[in-house]
Amino acid sequence: MNPYERSLQHLMESSRVSFNLPVSALIEKSLASKEASLAVNGALLATTGKYTGRSPHDKFIVQEASTGEKIAWGDVNKPFTQEKFEQLFQRVMAYLQNRDLYVFDGYAGADTTYRLPIRVINEFAWQNLFVHNLFIRPTAEELAEHQPEFSVIAAPGFKAIPEVDGTNSEAFIIINFEQRIVLIGGTSYAGEMKKSIFSVMNFLLPQRDVLSMHCSANMGEDGNVALFFGLSGTGKTTLSADPERHLIGDDEHGWSEQGVFNIEGGCYAKCIQLSAEKEPQIFNAIRFGSVLENVDMDPVTRQLDYDSNRYTENTRTAYPINYIDNCVIPGVGGHPTAILFLTADAFGVLPPIARLTKEQAMYHFMSGYTSKLAGTERGITEPQATFSTCFGAPFLPLDPSIYAKMLGDKMEKHQVEVFLVNTGWTGGPYGVGKRMNLAYTRAMVRAAIQGKLRNVAYETDPIFGLHIPTTCPDVPSEILQPRNTWQDKSEYDKYARMLANKFQENFKHFAHAPAAVRLAGPQFD
Repeated sequence: MNPYERSLQHLMESSRVSFNLPVSALIEKSLASKEASLAVNGALLATTGKYTGRSPHDKFIVQEASTGEKIAWGDVNKPFTQEKFEQLFQRVMAYLQNRDLYVFDGYAGADTTYRLPIRVINEFAWQNLFVHNLFIRPTAEELAEHQPEFSVIAAPGFKAIPEVDGTNSEAFIIINFEQRIVLIGGTSYAGEMKKSIFSVMNFLLPQRDVLSMHCSANMGEDGNVALFFGLSGTGKTTLSADPERHLIGDDEHGWSEQGVFNIEGGCYAKCIQLSAEKEPQIFNAIRFGSVLENVDMDPVTRQLDYDSNRYTENTRTAYPINYIDNCVIPGVGGHPTAILFLTADAFGVLPPIARLTKEQAMYHFMSGYTSKLAGTERGITEPQATFSTCFGAPFLPLDPSIYAKMLGDKMEKHQVEVFLVNTGWTGGPYGVGKRMNLAYTRAMVRAAIQGKLRNVAYETDPIFGLHIPTTCPDVPSEILQPRNTWQDKSEYDKYARMLANKFQENFKHFAHAPAAVRLAGPQFD
């Protein structure tokens, strides 16, 4: 037993550690300690202070011999020394001594062949309910035999001292692959726990010939599987939660030789402007047992205001996947027949749907494009193009080309149709145009998945080279070609060339990509 194992064992022997409490007990503990409040719909509501989202500048990986040559070191995977990790680990252990702690034992990975037994140790009971919802909950028999192979220690109340601990701020998220520990402190944002285990799986699974993917997945009555890739805010959770299909998972999956499997056991959905009319499945999943983060609530009536951004635009809810009526348990399915790359293009340039060749699919997967607004909805601001390789660069410890090649090989082997779907703006850029109609987007996605776009006529976009259908069931034909939706066609041309140039500049990072893939992007003089 090494020093880390001894320290953890000593911590677990405390009489103030609670193991695998049921949902009701965790809620009672949270309310008793005033960590959280109960909303009128029964959900547990917590606020996370200054950290209302991930803190990428505070994430590190311990640099050591066993993994050092495999990690793609850089701005995403920043190195942390073994010496500093050991010192910080012991300081966190001392902080946690004689505190009430909550332990969850479960799994990452619904496929039993590839699942990772994990243990999460929480300072806060509400965060333990979060991981209970987000990871895979073991049966009583599995729990009796459970031996964790990776541990997450979350101590939000412990603030690092950068000049002492070697961190960038008071917050830290550090993965130690050699000791199989994730150490989190200084931030109460629960998503750090979920995404740190995703990073771990992104390191482990490809070494077992399994592609790990930042995507949602659902399945039709006939078993056909669809994957939805996209960055935050593009609609992965919304579009995969389709009442006409069965949800496999909303965010993280593996693709093995047997098919697709969910890495998680729950969903982590955005709540901003949530409504029962637009997103009924997510709305109805927020009930007793669910966790809400940073949602505004009336202190007297306990009514929730999903339209409010009082704390953040990134309001969230976490609930077990079985809170979605038509979910797939266990979360496994066959090989996908359709892949959809979602982008929220705030420039209003990209078509609402386009079919991609294999080379175009590789180009857009490696690009990972969406756009984000520089400010809030209150001001008219210039949108910013964002490129995140494989639609998940912050969570990829290995070189992105590894994931890209695996996806290309699997797409070709299983003859998967791939579509680019713009869930962003139409008729003009943000501030001029309007957001794409969700009902139309759903109709286009369903048509693509059901094969209804295979035999329609297509037009080729002269700048992006995308293949745009001229018709789609239940969608007005005039919105399918984005240039036609702009009043000023010359303005469209200007914005299209500007965005195409951004694609070209970004793809210079991939000079090693095959020529056919490089040429599959925008081409213009």
